[in-house]
Amino acid sequence: MLSIMLQVANGAAEGATAGRGIMSFLPFILIIVVLWFLMIMPQRKRQKETKKMLEELSPKDKVVTIGGIIGTIVKVKADSIVLKLGKETEMEVRKNAIASKVTKETETKEEEKPKVEAKK
Repeated sequence: MLSIMLQVANGAAEGATAGRGIMSFLPFILIIVVLWFLMIMPQRKRQKETKKMLEELSPKDKVVTIGGIIGTIVKVKADSIVLKLGKETEMEVRKNAIASKVTKETETKEEEKPKVEAKK
C-alpha cells in the first residue's frame, strides 16, 4: 500500500514538472509567432506584389531597374525585357532586375522634391 502511494506521488510530481516544462517553452513560442507576423508575413506580401507587377509588365511601360536605370519597355520576353533608354539605345535586362514600375503619381512626386544646389 505504501509503495502504491509513493508511485502515485511520484507520478503527480512528474506531471507537475511536465506542465512546467511546457510553460517554459511558451515565451519562445510567442517570440516565433510575433516574428512571423512582423517579418515573414510582410515579406511574403511584398514578394507576391512584385511577382504580380512583373507578370503585368507590357510594352510602353516605364520602369526602374534595381541599378537605378529608368527606361521604357520595348519588348517583353519569357525571362527578360528589352528597355529603350534613349533615342537609339536599347538594353536587355532580366525580369527580376526590375525594381518598380513608374506611374504618373511617382513621376509627379519626384518632380515636387526640392533640388539641392551644389555649392562651389
